[in-house]
Amino acid sequence: MAFDNLTNRLQDTFRNMTGKGKLSEKNITDALSEIRISLLEADVSLEVINELLEHTRKESLGMKVVRDVDPSQMFIKIVNDKLIEILGEEQVGLSFTKKPGIMMMVGLQGSGKTTTIAKIANELTKKEDKKVLLVAADLARPAAIEQLKILGERIGVEVFSKENATPVEVVQDALAYGKEFDAILIDTAGRLQVDEALMQQLVDIEKLAKPEEILLSVDAMSGQDVIHVANGFKEKLNLTGLVATKFDGDSRGGSILSVRYMTNVPVKYVGVGEGIDEIDAFYPDRTASRILGMGDIVSLVEKAQEKMDIEASEKSAERMMKGQFTLDDMLIQLQQVSKMGPLSGLLKMLPGANNLAGQVDDADASKGMKKTEAMILSMTKEERNDPSIIRSTRKRRIANGSGVSTTDVNRLLSQYDKMKKQMRMFSRMMG
Repeated sequence: MAFDNLTNRLQDTFRNMTGKGKLSEKNITDALSEIRISLLEADVSLEVINELLEHTRKESLGMKVVRDVDPSQMFIKIVNDKLIEILGEEQVGLSFTKKPGIMMMVGLQGSGKTTTIAKIANELTKKEDKKVLLVAADLARPAAIEQLKILGERIGVEVFSKENATPVEVVQDALAYGKEFDAILIDTAGRLQVDEALMQQLVDIEKLAKPEEILLSVDAMSGQDVIHVANGFKEKLNLTGLVATKFDGDSRGGSILSVRYMTNVPVKYVGVGEGIDEIDAFYPDRTASRILGMGDIVSLVEKAQEKMDIEASEKSAERMMKGQFTLDDMLIQLQQVSKMGPLSGLLKMLPGANNLAGQVDDADASKGMKKTEAMILSMTKEERNDPSIIRSTRKRRIANGSGVSTTDVNRLLSQYDKMKKQMRMFSRMMG
């Protein structure tokens, strides 16, 4: 997943700062030096690195120490706030003011453009109950039309195509045909690189369709090239947003950290898997929280709400945001994992669990989940609410009752303690 390496490096840096009575200029300089290296390794652009570090240095040296708050937590909050600003501050979704709302999807070949437009159509259909028309205007790639038709059939969305026509003619006829639809999504041709012929075709389609949204599909694994590609399209088209595909496949992720700041075009979606429903709205604040190892409780609860009782989800989230995280809360979240996607992706949403997520083999997730569930269910209600009372005798009883070793029980309790500490730190920062 994007940012994994960066998250682990930053957590090490913050861990070294924790517990210091106050932060000296040397402490801050050392921390910023480590952060610089971490960002460079994550493929973040120098301009963004310098902006983040200079702001953090200035704010850290001038910050007033608040009683009962660890200075390192204040330092983390400064970094967090600046990251949110760099990433775009607020979530920006699709904005359609007319009917039908018209969107163009553009991008280079291999960026996941056709799959992405189908994912967005699926989102609009399933979550917003919109009647969507997909338009197959990518005539450069022989399999593009067939691919879109297959995807459209899978999600129950009509696909408009036309033989022996130019892309502009296809779009023109689709606009006439789709007047009664809520949204028309146009898939356009990609190229191996930005070129004049491609751009002129897209400019002609934009002029004809007058779309309210033009989204650029960019490969999160392509490094700093993302910025050059985005700027190339932006010079010719009125780009309204970016979709970062393969967000689940790059452990660096620095290009996405940079692209919003360098292009001033918001990231609207991220592709988090190959499944038709594996696309997420991009939230700068949630992403910053995950980069800093604080998890993403809100997104986790949103996913859980699709499969579990809403009232139970709200109560669990409220307790977690207050730092009141019990083994029952942990169990509630873990029981949804098999229905909510790969275990590794979900663990990254839990504070302090990023390192654990990196060690998880999703193929063995089911077996591991059953073992964890068995251990927690072998505990009494009192033990789940207050694991500190679990000593040697209780550990043996829990191990025997769940068919595991006491080492497994110790490992679970140790991970729980780390997660609870991170949860409390996060709740203090946000409250």
